[in-house]
Amino acid sequence: MLEPNFQFSLFILSRDIILGVGGVILILLFHGTAINHVLMRFENMTANNLAKKEYHRVFLHFYISFSFIALIHIVEVTIWAQLIYQLGLLSNLNDAIIFAGSCYTTLGIVPDILPVGWKSLAFMIAFSGLFSLAWTTSIMIGMTNTYREAWKIKNHIKRG
Repeated sequence: MLEPNFQFSLFILSRDIILGVGGVILILLFHGTAINHVLMRFENMTANNLAKKEYHRVFLHFYISFSFIALIHIVEVTIWAQLIYQLGLLSNLNDAIIFAGSCYTTLGIVPDILPVGWKSLAFMIAFSGLFSLAWTTSIMIGMTNTYREAWKIKNHIKRG
């Protein structure tokens, strides 16, 4: 028979994992939907702009898209912070935002201030941030290539 302490620890870990995996799935679904919307809009608009030789608009769409992508990440940090706050794990929403942001970006500038029994939630937040930031990087590389090609065409630079 399992010791009561082990059973309690197993319950806490299971609760933490279920909540954490649910949060990761929520964040990745939101991230995928939002970033793909930004990407599709960028690709459609820049294709039209390139066809019309409106290169300055390609550059404008590029910077606006990057701004929206940054906002997507801020919303994701806020989602984690709201979850932490609503669960009563931190009594201050500002502390929850700073903690979630520290974990999400994997900077680790804030010590683990979650109560005992919720400590593994920090690496779930980091896990979602790693995936989201990597996904964003791949999207941004493609967008940067489009920007660079428009710049070359506008400035009559031959392709290397």
